[in-house]
Amino acid sequence: MSFRTFFLGLSASFGVAWLAIIIIPFIKMRSLEPIAMDEAEGTNAVYIPKRAGRIADGAQVYAENGCYLCHTQLVRPTYAGNDMFRPDWGGLVNDEDRGDTRRETNAFDFAGEKFAQIGVSRMGPDLSNLGRRVEALYAPADEMESEMWLYRHLYNPRWKPRHRSSSCPSFRFLFKETEIKGIASDESLPFEGEDGGEISPKPDARALVSYLLSLKKDQTVPASLDFSPEAEEESIPAKAPSAAPAEEKTEEADTSEDAASEEAAPASEDASAS
Repeated sequence: MSFRTFFLGLSASFGVAWLAIIIIPFIKMRSLEPIAMDEAEGTNAVYIPKRAGRIADGAQVYAENGCYLCHTQLVRPTYAGNDMFRPDWGGLVNDEDRGDTRRETNAFDFAGEKFAQIGVSRMGPDLSNLGRRVEALYAPADEMESEMWLYRHLYNPRWKPRHRSSSCPSFRFLFKETEIKGIASDESLPFEGEDGGEISPKPDARALVSYLLSLKKDQTVPASLDFSPEAEEESIPAKAPSAAPAEEKTEEADTSEDAASEEAAPASEDASAS
């Protein structure tokens, strides 16, 4: 084998893989068109989540601090994992307004984002629907606002006894300590600073919390993208009642004939007696 043949073969091997894994998915993802819903599906709006303003800034803070290294934002299809049935990862099982909102992640969930934060590993839980979980479950359980719950978690992930085993690092550099003058700030955390001041979030912390609360990838989607357990159950047609076996029908016919003959016998006896 000549060097030229070896070089061409090596280039082709890496080139085809690079084309299939990077270039083609990139072209498809950058040209996604919104999918319009039919009125029969409950709305004629176009499905596309909001990703602008401070939410976009928070996505950048999320990426800069490597949150994607330990958290995913991808509820995998059932054939690739059991994410759908993990506690509220794919959505809420009993939402007050919509019932079961669980569904798998699709490409349109990342529309409007500069990067799709699908994640690298799962040292921590999936965050596809973190905003939904915090607002509906976590914050009400601790009797506090959703923003304050996330601020506390970012400052000290192990502030609650049940979170002592959390491997999430503290992001205290996203907060600042200021001298208390009169009444404490509404955003001040219930933690005392090193110099006795109050702890309050910096702009990056506010942006990150806004982004985390926007993570609600359980919105209604067109039927072509809806692979939720409820949709699958509705798509399964009801089974028609099976026909009775021939033997059962024969037995019923024999029984009816016997009953008819028994009724006819007394009638013939009365006729002969008369």
